[in-house]
Amino acid sequence: MKLIWSLAVVMIGGLYGAPATKSYECTKIFEDRKNELLVELERIDEQKQSLDSLKRATEDLLRKKEAMVQGKDMKVDQKLSEIRAKEESIKKMLDENKKVLEQIKQLKSDKVSQTFAKMKPAASAQILSQMPASDAADIMSTLNSKVVGQILAKMDPKKGSEITDKLRKLPEPPK
Repeated sequence: MKLIWSLAVVMIGGLYGAPATKSYECTKIFEDRKNELLVELERIDEQKQSLDSLKRATEDLLRKKEAMVQGKDMKVDQKLSEIRAKEESIKKMLDENKKVLEQIKQLKSDKVSQTFAKMKPAASAQILSQMPASDAADIMSTLNSKVVGQILAKMDPKKGSEITDKLRKLPEPPK
């Protein structure tokens, strides 16, 4: 009986002893793997927090940059408006200056015309003969036709014909 009993204990111990050791080893492996997964999960969580923090910082920086760009855009638009206003002002001044210059030229031309109209035709012819034909034609175009005829009559025929040709090509003065 003792022998059966010992045999039964050895058999029972052999049957239950091996699985207990294997069960212990599986539990240990699962526990080790669980710890590894927890460490990995912690690392992933830290990375996620870092990524979220970086994302927030990047978004804040982007908002600041956009605000700065908007501010600069507004300044550029303001400067552009100022430049356009100045450009418009300069154009007006230029137009006014052109009008004044035209008036001065007209007064000068009138004065020159009056001077030649008061001169004797021979003296006028002599002076105008010494000038380029286009300049002489410009001056003579402001004189009345009777005076022009008297001056041309006193000129060298070649120079007179040259000036007459230029007079013909001049546009009609506005009335």
